[in-house]
Amino acid sequence: MKLSAPIYHLKRKAKRLSREQGIPLHDALDRIATTEGFSAWSLLAAKAAATTPAIRLFPQVQPGDLVLVGARPGQGKTLMSLELAVEAMKSGHRAAFFSLEYTEKDVLDRLRAIGVEPVQFDKLFEVDCSDAISADHVVKQMATAPRGTVVVIDYLQLLDQRRENPDLTVQVRALKSFARDKGLIVIFISQIDRSYDPMVKPCPDISDVRLPNPLDLKLFDKTCFINNSEIEFRAAS
Repeated sequence: MKLSAPIYHLKRKAKRLSREQGIPLHDALDRIATTEGFSAWSLLAAKAAATTPAIRLFPQVQPGDLVLVGARPGQGKTLMSLELAVEAMKSGHRAAFFSLEYTEKDVLDRLRAIGVEPVQFDKLFEVDCSDAISADHVVKQMATAPRGTVVVIDYLQLLDQRRENPDLTVQVRALKSFARDKGLIVIFISQIDRSYDPMVKPCPDISDVRLPNPLDLKLFDKTCFINNSEIEFRAAS
């Protein structure tokens, strides 16, 4: 059964329903699931997880790759990155999520939103929401990570907000070298510039990445851009 909208849109709809009708979110989620033909949200999320585009995309990334996942807010870039991490863990690899945006609870809630109970991957998944996240911090924390580990960084533009951190280009180059040396897959979640107009092109591209500070985007090996149901995944030129 095909969903009427991407799962992140349905979840947003449930949150709005919860606010408008003053009901618990889990009840609102189940109501939305019913309209999609499922008796409970957990069943809908499990179905969505089984058919996620990440299943198709993950085999196209290789150890040592730097991957950029970009979208405007609310389009599912965080969920896509988590889905790629889940695909890695399904095959027995580790995954780590470094976030300067979310709390650990937020991250685990987003896993549940895509039908994944964190306990499934208790020994394979770690979340780091330290304020000190930078390339050096990631390298230190992942120093013993085995080949094939997926590292998600949320998000690119926040890496150099702290004055004491090196320039963004320096940090990305360091992580690229580290990923290749260790055989890790590093996924950067990225903001898209507000000038992007979906009426002009259905999906953003590398030219739409928001860059408050200079960065050579050729450092990325693969890109994944999302807008509504459109997903464009390609090797960076």
